[in-house]
Amino acid sequence: MSAGEDEITAWFANQSRLSATDFPIGIGDDMAQVRLGNESILVTTDMLLDGVHFDLRQATIEQAGYKAIAVSLSDCAAMATIPVAAVVSVAMPKGFGGEELKQLHAGIIRAGGKYNCALVGGDITSWKRENPFAISVAMLSRLAGNEPVRRSGAKHGDSICVTGSLGGSGFGKHLEFEPRVTEAIKIADMVSVNAMIDISDGLSSDLNRICSQSAVGAVIDAERIPISDEAMKADDPLSSAIHDGEDFELLFTVSMSDCRELLDNWNEPVPITQIGEITDTQKMQIKMSDGQIVDLRVKGYDHLKN
Repeated sequence: MSAGEDEITAWFANQSRLSATDFPIGIGDDMAQVRLGNESILVTTDMLLDGVHFDLRQATIEQAGYKAIAVSLSDCAAMATIPVAAVVSVAMPKGFGGEELKQLHAGIIRAGGKYNCALVGGDITSWKRENPFAISVAMLSRLAGNEPVRRSGAKHGDSICVTGSLGGSGFGKHLEFEPRVTEAIKIADMVSVNAMIDISDGLSSDLNRICSQSAVGAVIDAERIPISDEAMKADDPLSSAIHDGEDFELLFTVSMSDCRELLDNWNEPVPITQIGEITDTQKMQIKMSDGQIVDLRVKGYDHLKN
């Protein structure tokens, strides 16, 4: 059986011999942290492919550019950092030229401009044969005052929370989502966030990443999960909300007392919902509407298996 995405990422991390002083965060989180003297920068990179992350038979090139930047902005949000700049590399199919690149640029600027994330360079190349459009983004961010929030700090007894609503990415939501940069920084400013990730591959997959890296378990409540209007169109809305992915909402854990404080004082239009609790079982579980607690299977997106 071939290795999954998380398995091969863990293998890469195990091969790393980075200095913890110079590189406090390395392979395996949403961004890597590089320390330069008394300052830090964080870096992430994402590659998006036509036919996988969008379909240019239905989506516009402008939407592809927007999504490419928004995905990396969501990584910045996952660690509660401030986006600074991006470089973008593009592999163009045959027949693409200046007009298509201008449309792509419009999408890039539309996404980055909201968060003062400048486009500072990149690379353009083109296929000689019939190959799909690809776009790769590398993005830098800086600290927002606190240390970046990692995936690995969840604690037994923490409340599990999400922003927004989940599921239904296949109905077009994945092309026009809003990265939760502003919300992440405000949450981290209001309370002590122990662990956080953005939901890119599905609630089940990304909660599993927090649990695995924090050596904890989790129980989520099926009746508390905020299901999006788009997911309600699916045959199984709950399954859509748990497994679809590409929500790019925040999934985070805080102490119970901090959770109460956050929910009592949160006044932003994007809602926060407490959906469960971190346990010491190292199992992922879900409480169903009938009160039964069953194992939660990890069925989100895996780039090496899907």
